[in-house]
Amino acid sequence: MKDYIEQLPKAELHVHLEGTLEPEMSFAIAQRNNIDLPYKTVEDVLAAYDFYDLPSFLAIYYAAMGVLQQEQDFYDLTYAYLTKAASQNTVYVEPFFDPQAHLSRGVAFDTIIQGIHKAQVDAAENLGIKSQLIMCFLRDMSAESAMETLELSLPYRDWIIGVGLDSDEKNNPPVKFQEVFAKAREYGYKLTMHCDVNQDNTLGHIEQCLYDIKVDRIDHGINSLESESIINEIVTRGLGLTVCPVSNRYVVQSLTSNEIKTMLEKDMRVTINSDDPAYFRAYLNENFVELQQEGNFSKEEIVTLIANAFKVAWLDESQKQSYLEQLQAAA
Repeated sequence: MKDYIEQLPKAELHVHLEGTLEPEMSFAIAQRNNIDLPYKTVEDVLAAYDFYDLPSFLAIYYAAMGVLQQEQDFYDLTYAYLTKAASQNTVYVEPFFDPQAHLSRGVAFDTIIQGIHKAQVDAAENLGIKSQLIMCFLRDMSAESAMETLELSLPYRDWIIGVGLDSDEKNNPPVKFQEVFAKAREYGYKLTMHCDVNQDNTLGHIEQCLYDIKVDRIDHGINSLESESIINEIVTRGLGLTVCPVSNRYVVQSLTSNEIKTMLEKDMRVTINSDDPAYFRAYLNENFVELQQEGNFSKEEIVTLIANAFKVAWLDESQKQSYLEQLQAAA
């Protein structure tokens, strides 16, 4: 099964570029930018990855990305991830980036987006991996800050396919950003939002995503299984759910294989993703392999999970069909 999974062409729809910052690259960029890190070795960095819930993870995550300052840093980060993804037969990606986390440190929007975009172009040409960028707003910052960031993105509208919402969900419901997402929709962006596992008022947040924001996709969304009406709405709309098994294990001590199987049984378009693979030590193939081992997924179920990602990707129908044909040929 491991060999079978690894040779299949795949898509990834939930991966944070900042979450692909490997310790080795962090040290290299810090040295280039004359930044002193609080760690002496890669082993020290990995030992510091002592997170057990969303806030404890975010504290480490935001501190680590402080090394990213120059256009070349964002290029190197993005190209390294796309190289890794391509090596795992991931052929299409919709990665997230968090501009506010860098803007707040004095890094210009142009610096961030130019570095990322140039890496995307080079990776498509050199590695054959296609990618479309999603800009996330930090939900623990203000809606005004999100709106300002949205306006900063407009000169680069052709380089960004959609907008998302991530970071600490506690006391930061989707409706806090309703006006921002409505404006983003006017600008032609696709919409998605994180609904992390077992957060406060999680069903209320999912309902806000569905009925107030009217998202095109939901990131995570495992708790949707707690409500038949929410399940029916997601199925009726054909919305994708971007579930991250290894990431989930840090929160609920399980890869949520039972929940993912239930989603498949209910014809929900659940997909498998890596979230922050440098921190969770698992890229897309590792997520699939570990999930298969925990839940004893069949080949047919694995192919369905991969096909779902292509079906709910923000691609035109001909592109989706081309990828699905590649998948069927390999399966």
